[in-house]
Formats: sequence, C-alpha cells, structure tokens
Amino acid sequence: MYADIIIDITNEKLDKIFQYTVPKELEGKLAVGTEVLVPFGKGNKETRGYIVGFSETPGYDPAKIKEILAVPGESVGIETRLVALAAWMKESYGGTMIQALKTVLPIKRKEREREKKTLVLLVSPEEGEKRLRWYQKKNQKARARLLEALLSSPRLDYDLAREKLNITPPVVRALEEDGLLLTESSRVYRNPVQAGRKAGRQIAYTTEQAEAIRRFSEDYDRGLRRTYLVYGVTGSGKTEVYMAMIRKVVEAGRQAIVLIPEIALTWQTVLRFQRMFGDRVSILNSRMSAGERYDQMQRAKKGEIDVMIGPRSALFTPFPRLGLIVIDEEHEGSYKSEQVPRYHARETAVERARLEGAGVVLGSATPSLEAFYRCERGEYVLLRLPSRAGSGTLPRVRVADMREELKKGNRSIFSDSLRELMADRLQKGQQTMLFINRRGYAGFVSCRSCGHVIKCPHCDVSLSAHRGGRLVCHYCGYERPMVRTCPECGSPHIGGFKAGTQQIEEMVKREFPGARVLRMDADTTRRKDGHEKILSAFGDGEADILVGTQMIVKGHDFPNVTLVGVLAADMSLYTDDYRSAERTFQLLTQAAGRAGRGEGGGEVVIQTYSPEHYSIETAARQDYEAFYEEEIRYREIMGYPPAAHLLAVLLAAQDEEKLTTASAYLKEFAARLGSSGQLAVIGPASPHVGKVSDVYRKILYLKSEKYGMLVKAKDRMEQYIELNRGFRDIRIQFDFDPVHSF
Repeated sequence: MYADIIIDITNEKLDKIFQYTVPKELEGKLAVGTEVLVPFGKGNKETRGYIVGFSETPGYDPAKIKEILAVPGESVGIETRLVALAAWMKESYGGTMIQALKTVLPIKRKEREREKKTLVLLVSPEEGEKRLRWYQKKNQKARARLLEALLSSPRLDYDLAREKLNITPPVVRALEEDGLLLTESSRVYRNPVQAGRKAGRQIAYTTEQAEAIRRFSEDYDRGLRRTYLVYGVTGSGKTEVYMAMIRKVVEAGRQAIVLIPEIALTWQTVLRFQRMFGDRVSILNSRMSAGERYDQMQRAKKGEIDVMIGPRSALFTPFPRLGLIVIDEEHEGSYKSEQVPRYHARETAVERARLEGAGVVLGSATPSLEAFYRCERGEYVLLRLPSRAGSGTLPRVRVADMREELKKGNRSIFSDSLRELMADRLQKGQQTMLFINRRGYAGFVSCRSCGHVIKCPHCDVSLSAHRGGRLVCHYCGYERPMVRTCPECGSPHIGGFKAGTQQIEEMVKREFPGARVLRMDADTTRRKDGHEKILSAFGDGEADILVGTQMIVKGHDFPNVTLVGVLAADMSLYTDDYRSAERTFQLLTQAAGRAGRGEGGGEVVIQTYSPEHYSIETAARQDYEAFYEEEIRYREIMGYPPAAHLLAVLLAAQDEEKLTTASAYLKEFAARLGSSGQLAVIGPASPHVGKVSDVYRKILYLKSEKYGMLVKAKDRMEQYIELNRGFRDIRIQFDFDPVHSF
C-alpha cells in the first residue's frame, strides 16, 4: 500500500505530491488527512506531511520509495480536517487534489511579516545605575539615554525608543553585548477591523425569533448538530437570531463562521457583530492583501478571534474548535465557485460541519429550492420568521402591465403609476430606489404586445439571439431562424430588450430635473470603497433616487425608502437557464423588501410584460411557498435540480475541429455509461459565449436522479480523458448542479 503525501501545506508553490510506502504496523490506521512523519530530501530530514490519497501501485521504482516513519502522538489538528475536506471536494466536484488543497488551506504568500520588538532590562537597578554612571563618564550619550529609560521602565517598545530617544540599532546591539538588555520579538498580525467595543444592550426578540433560538439552543445542549434553514421575510430580524445562536456556541468555547454574499454588506454586518462580540470578530474579503488574509487565518488558528465574517472563501477559516457555520442569503449564486473545484458553499459547509462536529444555519427570505426541498424531506430543520420585527410592515406591491402601457401609447421606460409615485415621493422628501434587473441577461426574444417568449421545444428555456439571425438553445443546441412577427398574436413588436443603469439615470434626470440621483453598478463601485461611499451618501439623505443593479437590493436598510421601482422584471425571467423563474422571484422579493422599513410603510411597482407569470404573481404577494409549489413541479417534470441532478461538462480548445471531435467522443462514452437508463446525455452544444480569447467552447450535460451516479460518471470520464491522447490539448471542467450560465 502506498500513500500520496503533501509536505509543506503553507507553501505558495503547493504543486507536488510525494509517494511513500505504508509500513505494515500502520496499515488500516491511516486515512486521508492523517498527519505523518516522513523522511524528506537528500538528508532524509524528518518532516511532517499529510496524506491526500492511497494507491496500490507505485508511481516509480519501488526500491526508491521511502517509508512513512510514524504518526505524531498529538491530537488531530485542524489541518487534518481541512485536508480531509479537500479530498471530499475533489471527489464531489472534480479537479485535482492540488486545486482542492489550494482552495481549502491558507497558503502563505511572500509577504513581509510584521514584528513587534520590545527591549527588556536584564540587570538589577543597582547594577544598571552603576553602568549608567560609567556611560555618562565616557560621554556615551545615546547608550546612557537608552539605559536611563530602561531603568525607569524595564520594558520599552523598540520603535518608540528609536523615535523618541533617537536610538540607532548599533546602540541597542552595544547594550545587548554588554549584557544589559534583551530584544524580544513577537509576530504582529494585520487586523482589518478597527477595535470596537461591546454594547451591553438588551434585545427584545419577537415570539418567532425566541422560538428559533430556543429550538437551536435545546438541540445544541443535547449534542445534536443539525442543519437549520431560517426562513424569514425581509426585515424579520434573521441577523439577531444568528447572533444569539453564535453567542450560544462562543459561550461553549467554540468559534463561528458567518458567510455573506456581497463585499458591500461586510461593514454593515461587522458593526452589528462587534456590538455583541467586541474585538473577537474579524473579516475576510477579496479586497484585502494576501498578507492581511493570511494573518486573519493565523489569528483564527491561534484562537485570537471567535467569529469570522466574509464571502465564500471564509468557509475555510482554520478554527480549531469550530461550532457553527452561518450562511446568510443562502440562495445567492455567489456561493457557487466558478473556479475548479466548482464547489457550492452550502453543501461544502454541511460536510465541513460533519467533520468538525459543528452545526449549520442557512438563512433567507427566498430560500433556494435545494434548501427548502431538503427541509421537506427532513434533511434540514425549518425555522420560520413570518413577520417583520419592530415597526416595519411589508410594502404594498402593484404590478404594472407594460403591454397595456404600450396600448395607451406610453413608450417610456416608466409606467404611469411609477412616474406618479416617484413625483409624490419627491414632493414628500422621501426616497426611491429603481432596480434595473439586468442579472443573467442573455438576449432573449419577446413580444411587447402579448409577452410571448420564444423557447426551446426540448428544454423549456428561452432561445438566445445570435448574430446571423439565429435563435439558439444553449442546453441541447437546437436552432431556428429569427422571428419577425409574434407566432402567438402576429404583432411586429417582437425583439430583444436592452437597457442599462446609465440610460435609466439619464431618463430619470430628464423626467425629474430637480431630483438628486445616485447610480450604483459595476462602473461606479470599481474603487475599493465605492460601495460604502454610495450607500452611506444615500443613507445620509444626499440623494432622492438610487438607480442600480441587483447590488442595491441586498440586505440594505434605509428607513426613508418608501418606493421601489423594478424596471424590466422580464430580463431575468427569460434567460437561457432553468433557474430563471427562481432568480426572478428572489430578486423581486428582495427588491420589494427594501421598501417600508421605517414607520411610513412603503410601495413597490413591478413593471413587466408577463404579469400572469407565477414567479411575478407570487413575488407581488411575497408568497414564497406558492412559488415553490409551482416551481418544484416544473423541475420534477423536466428533471432539473433539486428533483434530479445535472452535471455540466465544459470543453475548451483553440482548435475548433479537434474540440468538436473530442466532445462527440466524450458524448458517446457518457452515453455508454448511461445505457441502464439512469443517465441522460444532452448536447454537446455551444454555450452562450462560444469563443473567448480565441478559445472555442462546447458543453455537454448529464442528468440523473442520483447524485452518486453523476460522481461515478465524472470519475469514469476523468479516466477516459487521461488515457486518450486526443484530449491532450483540451481543457475539461466539471460543474455539478450548475448555478451560473456558461
């Protein structure tokens, strides 16, 4: 038996796995993740390593393969559990073990470590005074200054001594050589969070909040570590529930990870957590330097913090006693990685919690179908928060039928009702948010007169308009010519829909010349503090109207916002994606949730060409469960997740002909795997963007009711690809239950 071992898991160039022989006495006692001692390098230096896999065949001459020396006697370290998690991710999502390890482990990059130096007096005051007189006699003023300061304060900050006493390093060395002082060095970690004080405020929980906290606490006291879904309407106080659950875990001597979807929310979230946990809170995000990120991981490992807040990557914080993982807004697509391994934070959190003996709490006003489906099957525990906390009330929602507006001769981007309400809010000094739903825009074609959308007859997703006058399905490759008149009502008003935040901003300024308008999108938030500046300016009342993409509808709390306008709800409703109705419902519900958070109540106007679509009807009523019932039936009929599972295989190559041949061979091989009828193969087809930087792309889909069947198919395909030279210049990635369109 041979073990594959990784040696330095903190090295930036983590790219090599070494093979060692498993001695007889250790057979059956080792597992993936086990820390071992091995002879390494020419001098056979005893080195620590971690097992990442096993095999029965040697990779090279068995005589040259060294043997594992021993297993260290200490208790299992956090690295062991993280390596085991990486192995699970490789198996569940594809890719290599090295790619999984680089995702999971805090890799140290070449950044200068910060040090704190302290000068410590080593001699008695009497001896020090004697030496001081001698320095003064010899006119050694700098040495005398330093010794005099040490006699009054036996521990001196090195930097302070240099600055205030004008001391140079040779002077310090001279006193060290004379045996008078010692220089102590300690590592100083960069801390991106400014120290905050705990606020001892008393929180008055609603009945529903108190019940959710009680249920979690009782389970925790009984040793039950479950996955909970906190399903609460917007403004129901989910964050207060998370904090109470985290306090329970922290008081038991364990740590917690809080995942949030957007960098824009980090500071708002941190401030709330600081009020409860003080400076035992830290953050991770992509805008921090590599050194800052690494330092936060080290602080967590040393037990200097109790709560880590951040996006998806914070899931791998190396807490030694992890007790709880919270995933806020768990329905968000940003929790699915677009890099190999294409893991989903929700499933990976559940696996990490299993390895650590921790609990998981998911939260959302619009849960993903996957999470709610698992609640129905008894895999997750459902905790409901059906009403808003405090004085806020759910807003009144009206749907504006843009087909009727067209019949009335209104060709503006604003319906009459939205225009009137905006004028009313400006007069009252209240604020308005305008949300342009551009997320997932994929060039669908629809009729402005009746709302009909051109769909694929085989996949029930919209066809996408391509150059050359073709409509294409990005799932199965079906094509048809562009339509000039609506096949449903015969209207010539059929085509794509295009509008952007900049155009909307200009239209608002033309329509309401006196209004102060702010725009929030990818362009205006490019700078490091772009999100924060725009949100705080709007929160401080520096603008009347905020125009933006989906980033303005995520969790922000503005009491003076009494009107939200959703422009072009259809833009996400008819993307070439089976999740389009779910995404639309979530975005509309989140957008509506921004209104009516103060005492004045609020109104929402949803503008659409498809007012009768169930996702728009149920979002207007804020009725998630009615939406879920309708949507899950569609998923069951079509065999889409979570009712079944989907594996996307993305192939990319510079040679288009070679790519076409390889994707056909891979389809044929996959079809043979599914000959029992448990596996359906769709495609290959070109994704929405068929060519990027002179690299052509093809996509193949595999469907099965059993996730394990798709994992086996992935393993078999990886072996087939490795053994066939025809795949040598082709990059292949696997994506289970894809969230993002390719």
